[in-house]
Amino acid sequence: MKKNLQTSKGSQNRKAGFRLFFMLGLLLLCTMGLATRAVTLQIIDTEFLQGQGEARYLREVEIPATRGVIYDRNQVPLAVSTPVESLWVHPGQLLESRDNIDKLAVVLGNDADELERKLNTRSEKEFVWLRRHLLPSVAAQVRALELPGVNLEREYRRFYPSSEVSVHVLGFTNIDDIGQEGLELEYNDWLQGVPGSKQVIKDRRGRVVEDVNLIRPAQHGRSLTLTLDNRLQYLAYRELKRTMLEHKASSGSVVLLDVATSEILAMVNAPTYNPNQSISRESDALRNRAVTDVIEPGSVMKPFTVAAALETGQYRPDSPIDTSPGTIQISGHTIHDTHNYGMLDVTGVITKSSNVGASKIALSLEAEHLWGSFSRFGFGKVSGSGFPGESAGVLRNFQRWHKVEQATISYGYGISVTALQLAQAFAALANDGRLRAPSFIKSADTPVVSVLDPTIAAQVRDMMLTVTGAAGTGKQARVRSYLVGGKTGTSRKASASGYEERYVASFAGYAPASDPQLVCIVIINDPQGRSYYGGTVAGPLFSRVMSGALRLLDIAPDDFHSVMVEQSASGEGFSRTEIRGDSHAP
Repeated sequence: MKKNLQTSKGSQNRKAGFRLFFMLGLLLLCTMGLATRAVTLQIIDTEFLQGQGEARYLREVEIPATRGVIYDRNQVPLAVSTPVESLWVHPGQLLESRDNIDKLAVVLGNDADELERKLNTRSEKEFVWLRRHLLPSVAAQVRALELPGVNLEREYRRFYPSSEVSVHVLGFTNIDDIGQEGLELEYNDWLQGVPGSKQVIKDRRGRVVEDVNLIRPAQHGRSLTLTLDNRLQYLAYRELKRTMLEHKASSGSVVLLDVATSEILAMVNAPTYNPNQSISRESDALRNRAVTDVIEPGSVMKPFTVAAALETGQYRPDSPIDTSPGTIQISGHTIHDTHNYGMLDVTGVITKSSNVGASKIALSLEAEHLWGSFSRFGFGKVSGSGFPGESAGVLRNFQRWHKVEQATISYGYGISVTALQLAQAFAALANDGRLRAPSFIKSADTPVVSVLDPTIAAQVRDMMLTVTGAAGTGKQARVRSYLVGGKTGTSRKASASGYEERYVASFAGYAPASDPQLVCIVIINDPQGRSYYGGTVAGPLFSRVMSGALRLLDIAPDDFHSVMVEQSASGEGFSRTEIRGDSHAP
């Protein structure tokens, strides 16, 4: 019995020792497992795990680049990019709470159900733009909500201080600040910056709590200085709108050019639009009509016909032209004047704007010479301004002309031109026959081409000076205290059924006549009422724009006779040199 008790006690001891060793072994295995896992996490999988952690908290974000400023010639800003905030969301996080959706919808002024449907359709995405370019007040309300999955991003919005006045030249950008029209489009690569990039740490609400690393700095866009003068832009636009309202016209353009440099000082069109309000951008108002739209210019082409005639040596300014009886028959077509002017000289053809006289001159010339003269002045080809969408106009090859076409082209029918082409050509006449490509960019180096003998150019200018005289058709284009040369134009508009009782009134001129410095082109489409002639519709507009421009640019008067009369009436006197014309009056 004693032996049995000893055997039982030994068996119990063995079982207890086995359990002890088992527990020790189990603890050892667990320790080894934990150690192995620790080694795996800390050494073997450290890069993977660190990447997973950074993916949740470390983000690479874009550093927006500012688009370059566009200035006028006097460094007045015409287009600037202002910082704004845009709203983006993580749909999955925002959808976790209907209450948060309701709060956000109230701030944005949206329907909550519609917002939820939009989020559901994009629930698999982590980034969705909800609204771009928020008003500052709305952005502040969104930020105050502190909703999970709702974030604000800094962007830039283009703003145009001159609004509709210069928009046809400047164009506009889309919501991503990329140029869409005008110079914004043409010089987009120059103006647009290159965004940078940086790494940041964000909290669970998506807020940046720390900048970690700058990957690539932002390269801001370069500025652009234009030839436009903002003062002259406002002047020209104001007077164009005034004329449009007065004559109930459908559209119009004004171009003001510097004679010596061919820099475009002003270019305005109507109808127009406000580029700061995207909802107002109607397709008919978008285009820069002065560059893209062509017209049959009418009698403003007669100076170029006369210039071609003088080049041949067959004509002088006083060469006689018989315009009786005020009509001429050519290939079954009748060309007529408004009156029977009888015997005129070449100068009188310009003064009275005789279609018959211009036709007779043109028919006496070789067609190739007449075509070549027009072509040298830039008609039938783009001006070289570089403006996107510029029209070349239409100047048919002389080999395809019939006699009647050769006659009508002499007074501006059968040829199509833009307002900018007319400005370029008249600037060449005013600049002693030297043609330069018009420029929108300040200090642009444009080559000079001689297209007409300076003596002939001076003769044509003297003829155009009579247009604003007592016997001319452009008396209403005069500018007080300045001598003005120019040419009126009135043309009927063509349609599929022929020429309609719709008109284009135009005036092209330069001042001061003694030393031409400015050229101004006025085009008015579809003037309504009894007055539709270039001299009565476009002439007064030219006068007001040119008068204001001459004074704003501080260009001295040259009509010393009228200035002397004005000064005498006011009790002021002139020095002998001022009356003689040896120096400009102050």
